[in-house]
Amino acid sequence: MDDERLTPGTAGSSDPAVAASAGAASAGAASAGSGAAGLSRRGLMGLALGASATGLVVGSGLGLVGGAAYGREQERAVMDAVAPAAGIHQPGITTPVQDHLHFAAYDMMARTTRDDLAEMLADWTYAATRMMQGLDVSASGAVGGSPEAPPDDTGEALGLPASNLTITFGFGPTLFDQRFGLEGQKPAGLERLPAFLGDDLDPLRSDGDLCIQACADDPQVAVHAIRNLSRIAFGRATIRWSQLGFGRTSKTTSDQATPRNLFGYKDGTANILADDTAALDENVWVSASEGPAWLAGGSYLVARRIAMLIETWDRTRLAEQDRVVGRDKANGAPLSGGDEFAAPDFDAVGAGGKPAIDPRSHVRLAHPDMNGGIRLLRRGYNFVDGTTDLGRLNAGLFFLSFQKSPERYITVQRALATDAMGEYLRHVGSGLWAVPPAAPTGTSIGAGLLGA
Repeated sequence: MDDERLTPGTAGSSDPAVAASAGAASAGAASAGSGAAGLSRRGLMGLALGASATGLVVGSGLGLVGGAAYGREQERAVMDAVAPAAGIHQPGITTPVQDHLHFAAYDMMARTTRDDLAEMLADWTYAATRMMQGLDVSASGAVGGSPEAPPDDTGEALGLPASNLTITFGFGPTLFDQRFGLEGQKPAGLERLPAFLGDDLDPLRSDGDLCIQACADDPQVAVHAIRNLSRIAFGRATIRWSQLGFGRTSKTTSDQATPRNLFGYKDGTANILADDTAALDENVWVSASEGPAWLAGGSYLVARRIAMLIETWDRTRLAEQDRVVGRDKANGAPLSGGDEFAAPDFDAVGAGGKPAIDPRSHVRLAHPDMNGGIRLLRRGYNFVDGTTDLGRLNAGLFFLSFQKSPERYITVQRALATDAMGEYLRHVGSGLWAVPPAAPTGTSIGAGLLGA
């Protein structure tokens, strides 16, 4: 997309010179002072030691990752995501939504310092930039190093194209404490999300000092990214929780067809699109006057793990399903009439003189007209993590949204307190992170925050 680039500034490109430049940078890797300089010693040590100690949790959904052949017959699909000089944002926000997700939240380890944090972010930035170009995490990579030492790269993405991989970083509320001297840099709205009606949150699947969102059109490429960034973090940060996702539940370009969620309904019909710059400025990007300087051009990311009561829904008659959603299951049109993209008419009257769209329907309660015009940019995914102890599908929606302030999400979620769909949902995981803009050339993600 025109308004995104790959951090830190050696953006992904099909130009061989760019890839050569990235390789040259890694050849001189020694210092952690710059995101473009290469992996630090600790980052390389993490690659050597972290394979068995990251505690990477992917759950039984790992079976979804087996499709390595997905991209082998495609041409290498490296994204040209260089942004203009102003208004630069991280990839993975307005980028066309990919088919697969691996999301991970991390906690910094005890006794780590501000320098440890800065060094790790520099290492992450360097490795992410290479992987988004379809390269290994270092010049030695999976097979180019000493046969007597663990490889720098785990190797499961060898031979695969970049598959439109994007890697997006976020900073959680708990990062801004006395450990790293960041108290004065904390945005006013960056607090743990409040409790909402219907929450049944697992603290072990919520929150985190940091988060990484890896999206790609090949699930193995997305998993490779999180796996290797977790190894690099060894000794500095540990995985708190992670989530695999498949089957996007939104779109960010008009070229993409509206996908369906696990309830069988089209999802994300009215999502903000990448070319709607006015809507993005109004709803997604933090302006210089709306937060600390380091966050200008960034956004806030909300993640909610929403369990769907699939078996209960599947026994519900179609007319009731339509009423709960407020749309026609066949074509996605609002029940007030028209096609999928027709504006819902909440004053329309249906059979028997009742509102055509139920006042408690999801589409009505979530609509901007009912929430002061608030719109969220959604990038959610379906998930299936095997079955529960009762033999039911452990499945649902991994909801992801970007907005310019946490209060916007909170307003919409509170409006859903009487949502008829709530009978079929349980919110079991939650998190909020500030997503900084892309780092300027030669620096690392978070450089504005840490002064690095």
